[in-house]
Amino acid sequence: MVSQGSSPSLLEALSSDFLACKICLEQLQVPKTLPCLHTYCQDCLAQLAEGGRLRCPECRESVPLPPTGVAAFKTNFFVNGLLDLVKARAGGDLRAGKPACALCPLMGGASAGGPATARCLDCADDLCQACADGHRCTRQTHSHRVVDLVGYRAGWYDEEARERQAAQCPQHPGEALRFLCQPCSQLLCRECRLDPHLDHPCLPLAEAVRARRPGLEELLAGVDNNLAELEATRLAEKEALTRLREQASKVVTQVEEAAERVLRALLAQKQEVLGQLRAHVEAAEEAARERLGELEGREQVAREAAAFARRVLSLGREAEILSLEGAIAQRLRQLQGCPWVPGPAPCQLPQLELHPGLLDKNCHLLRLSFEKQQPQDSEKDGARSEGGDATQPQSRDGVQTPDKDRAQTPQEDEAQPLKAERAETPEDDGAKTPKEGRAQTPQEDGGTQARGGGRSNKKRKFKGRLKSISREPSPAPGPNLEGSGLLPRPIFFCTFPTRMPGDKRAPRITGLCPFGSREILVADEQNRALKRFSLNGDYRGAVPVPEGCSPCSVAALQDAVAFSAAARLYLINHNGEVQWRRALSLCQASHAVAAMPSGDRVAVSVSGHVEVYNMEGSLATRFIPGGKANRGLRALVFLTTSPQGHFVGSDWQQNSLVVCDGLGQVVGEYRGPGLHGCQPGSVSVDKKGYIFLTLREVNKVVILDPKGSLLGDFLTAYHGLEKPRVTTMVDGRYLVVSLSNGTIHVFRVRPLD
Repeated sequence: MVSQGSSPSLLEALSSDFLACKICLEQLQVPKTLPCLHTYCQDCLAQLAEGGRLRCPECRESVPLPPTGVAAFKTNFFVNGLLDLVKARAGGDLRAGKPACALCPLMGGASAGGPATARCLDCADDLCQACADGHRCTRQTHSHRVVDLVGYRAGWYDEEARERQAAQCPQHPGEALRFLCQPCSQLLCRECRLDPHLDHPCLPLAEAVRARRPGLEELLAGVDNNLAELEATRLAEKEALTRLREQASKVVTQVEEAAERVLRALLAQKQEVLGQLRAHVEAAEEAARERLGELEGREQVAREAAAFARRVLSLGREAEILSLEGAIAQRLRQLQGCPWVPGPAPCQLPQLELHPGLLDKNCHLLRLSFEKQQPQDSEKDGARSEGGDATQPQSRDGVQTPDKDRAQTPQEDEAQPLKAERAETPEDDGAKTPKEGRAQTPQEDGGTQARGGGRSNKKRKFKGRLKSISREPSPAPGPNLEGSGLLPRPIFFCTFPTRMPGDKRAPRITGLCPFGSREILVADEQNRALKRFSLNGDYRGAVPVPEGCSPCSVAALQDAVAFSAAARLYLINHNGEVQWRRALSLCQASHAVAAMPSGDRVAVSVSGHVEVYNMEGSLATRFIPGGKANRGLRALVFLTTSPQGHFVGSDWQQNSLVVCDGLGQVVGEYRGPGLHGCQPGSVSVDKKGYIFLTLREVNKVVILDPKGSLLGDFLTAYHGLEKPRVTTMVDGRYLVVSLSNGTIHVFRVRPLD
């Protein structure tokens, strides 16, 4: 097989990944090819086989396992030949740093041959100059191709070596494969042909290839045609998806603006109705408290008498039961005859009445219409203007306006009574909040929310519940940013999973950081791994971590990686060797780690203050955001740095986002309604200093200016966010977001045009 490309050697035309196993990421050993034409090491495939079937790690196609195991899969002789060529070019036995002659030891001379200067492409042996001259003069080898060793190892003769290279029989070492058994479709050497293929029709390999090549080329041409069609369809799908996302982004903005107008009209009515409801419930509760006390007392007396009677009947002897029978019967009759009114006392249940139009299923304040995409924008616009629904007029921006006789405006709704079947009395205006004076960790966050909902095992008279987490849109950007082109916007880039074939558990991503150009480092605490991925989702291997360490937060420095695990800060090189470790305070369950912009220092949050270490592990500085007056009042659970040298952290003690300079002076702090009642999550900063703050409970990433003032929503559930966990910024313009299920979304940050 001769390469048709213009590259100087065959091996340079092949990617380095071609000869590497995608499972162990090492050079292929005993390569076996699956029916889907993906090749892996035989031992690696054996580890994946289970239940009589094997699933390809790349295309996920499931194939049945042969009865004799993975060894029965076809051996990839093509890859074997390339591997032989790679090994030959790398050199074998060395003496004084040079390859040794393979024939000199056979001549009865020295134990090791002289330095090799040539190579026989037919014998695949390195030869010294004397043996090379003799090799050309013997009757058996005079036709062999002997070439200069330096040129051979430089790749000048790769294609010629491939032509003269003979595939070796795996059953009979030293024998080349020469024949094809037609009934068995099996490659044979001379020994294999003797038994059991002696009576089978066999063809020499060259003749068999000539006979079968046209059929393969015809199939390949068909696949090429399919590929062209698939590529055209894929490009069309991508264009359609791009148009869909652009239009959906416009509609999202329109929906949010319309919803905000309606919500503002309802807020005043909401406060009035809730005030009336609270007053009514307080009066009803006061009247019911006395009755509840009486009922609970009677219930307790009845339970005690019943428990005593059951205990006597189950544990007492006959004489004891009969001696107490009269007293027990008298007491039980007395309790049965005790008068009380069954059921709750009459009470006026609150009813919320809605405007009749809102109860009409056909009445929608917001409505979507869908049109098929046309090949050209002009055709689409014409179809929309000429074939639109006359009963649903559209505004200039494409939002449909409902008919006036079907729904009233928010101003008209304010004068109408509201209707609903049930509503609930808020208990002290909110749900339970975490204990003051102690910051929660991300691991404790989910449990606190579950506990914060109140008593879920008791029946409630009312259906609704007042929540402390607001899901309203974030405040709109200030007027100084409208149309200025300074507010970044997201452009979807890609998404990929982080679970690898060797992972024993589902990933739990607790840390992200940029790792060189267009690459990220992922801290998977569940699998105790630091995984490397490109921005496109290609797995690049892992940075080894010390045994027993579960990395939490991670940051990349100059030729080193810093990460926190339990109550320690580690600095390791890219080979996993520990440079130093430092013990941290046990008062905090997790410690956030961030690299300084210079790349030669690492910052870590410890019990409300920030410590900065240099590459030698010495403490460079230590400060409390806002000064010593805030000692014990801060708890930075997430931390990052900005290109301007500022520290940005999520303070769970103050429930705020804080920005401070290198001396600890607070530059800005935000704790406004834009947090939606959530604890601030992971933070990232782009190259212009804009801050991206994660709000996990409401599936949002909001954006703030470099001084911590809220600008608005950047990412929402519409962008595919479902329980976002941690984020990082790569190259100052790619926001990487990890979800709780181990998936990673990548968005390009671009200012408005």
